[in-house]
Amino acid sequence: MARLLHTGQVMVDLVMSLEQLPASGGDVLANSASFEAGGGFNVMAAARRNGLPVLYLGRHGNGRFGDLAREAMAREEIKVVLERNAEKDTGLCVALTEASTERTFISHIGAEAGLSAEDLARVPVRDDDYVYVSGYSLQYPDKAQALLEWLLALPKAVTVVFDPGPLVNSSAAAPMAALLPRIDIWTSNSVEALCFTGATDIVGSLDSLAERLADDALLVVRDGPGGCWISRAGRHRHIPGFKVRAVDSNGAGDAHAGVFLAGLAAGLDAAEAARRANAAAALAVTRWGPATSPGTQEVDALLSFGG
Repeated sequence: MARLLHTGQVMVDLVMSLEQLPASGGDVLANSASFEAGGGFNVMAAARRNGLPVLYLGRHGNGRFGDLAREAMAREEIKVVLERNAEKDTGLCVALTEASTERTFISHIGAEAGLSAEDLARVPVRDDDYVYVSGYSLQYPDKAQALLEWLLALPKAVTVVFDPGPLVNSSAAAPMAALLPRIDIWTSNSVEALCFTGATDIVGSLDSLAERLADDALLVVRDGPGGCWISRAGRHRHIPGFKVRAVDSNGAGDAHAGVFLAGLAAGLDAAEAARRANAAAALAVTRWGPATSPGTQEVDALLSFGG
């Protein structure tokens, strides 16, 4: 059975909701605050809740945040491959969500920013696995090179999934240039795709990405409430979204990515998997918090209701 092997970073989010961010030097009261597992956990939880077995290949810390992250992964039945780091705790991200649903993040990196060739050598990879790569990982000097060398040595049958995130904005950097030909699935939001390619619209970004990636690469670009676009071999298709009342967009893209991969692993074609992912993202934005992806039954229910 296919599995998701996540090589990104699980952190802990201090999630706070507020009406509006204060001006620099100001002070406001939050409406709520809680500590939640976040970062790469969101994608993994979404995939696991929709039937895809998940392994976390990243590091995790020795402290209160590491404990919280491991407890969250245990609840979702996510297998943690590596032992805890004895010297550092897991990192923290302050996630601020305004009433407009706009999000602001402030992060402090911990044990998750490191990974060695020896760590990765312990991981048995199967041909039908999906290996998830976060653009954040390419920013960490104690992780990027070992991860890149491992990815490029994987058998071609293994599906490499790349999520650029907000920090990867060009194909010019050496790690990104080396990785591009090995990417089988690109998943991002429209802002990230436009920034990476310099295109002025989503279709243009799909065309540009198709020129940079392998000929058979599958592209998924999310368009918020509008749903998403999928593309392969230059054939673009828009998959409409679902109308809901959004309260928090934090984690919606992660829900989309995880449920999309779970759909592909279950044998769905890209369009069917994208429709399920759109439904999951729509449900996720109706809830507060980072890891708010629905499970299979909730997605089924919205798809049935939505026609």
